[in-house]
Amino acid sequence: MMEKFLPVGGFDVFSDSDSILLLSGPSSSGKTSLVFQFAINSAAANGERNVVFICNRRKLEAKPPYLPQGIDPSSDVIRRIHMKYIDDEEGIKKYFAAFHMHDPAPASVVIDDFGDFFDQGNCQERYNNTRGRDLAMVGILALCRNAILYANEKGPCQLLLSDTHNGDCPRLLYLYKRWVSSIYTIKGDGFGSYLIRSLGVAKSARTKHAKYSIALQCLVYEGITEDEEQSDE
Repeated sequence: MMEKFLPVGGFDVFSDSDSILLLSGPSSSGKTSLVFQFAINSAAANGERNVVFICNRRKLEAKPPYLPQGIDPSSDVIRRIHMKYIDDEEGIKKYFAAFHMHDPAPASVVIDDFGDFFDQGNCQERYNNTRGRDLAMVGILALCRNAILYANEKGPCQLLLSDTHNGDCPRLLYLYKRWVSSIYTIKGDGFGSYLIRSLGVAKSARTKHAKYSIALQCLVYEGITEDEEQSDE
């Protein structure tokens, strides 16, 4: 459900098929606010279990997430969101290489701006390959998936990635589709609001969008809209 990214007061029931998710959209569309709201919803729905939010500290401090009205930053739910700051893909690798040592595992792990942790030049030099960045991302995605699948043997655990793209689809859709179970995209509606939709909807189905906006430095849920636009697949 697209509402998992928005302040609607609930979190959909976990299913194994949705253990790894991707939210991708254009710059300045509120992605960090959406994935942080996902973390809030996950923490609220999972009792005393924690949520881990992985990001670049400098970027987060420059553009912190906008919270919905009525959220107390000092609440127990917010305190159970543990921030982990990293600078590159090695930080992701180290965290998930030791993921089996977390007992219990977090209810969810969020990696904000996942693709930005992979520097094109460094990856090409390391792999001596023009597609070095793709190779590095595949290696980390495989590690993440194995760690999340292992955690799910003991209890539900989700991984959410966010990335930036221009146009209608994630820039590395061909790569993500192999490792990610559910992909959600964001686009502007032309009137100051944004629409979230799920890729992979059957072509005969009506397309549902979750609509939101950023107003007065708050994340605002505007409801579900529906049209007959077909999926990209």
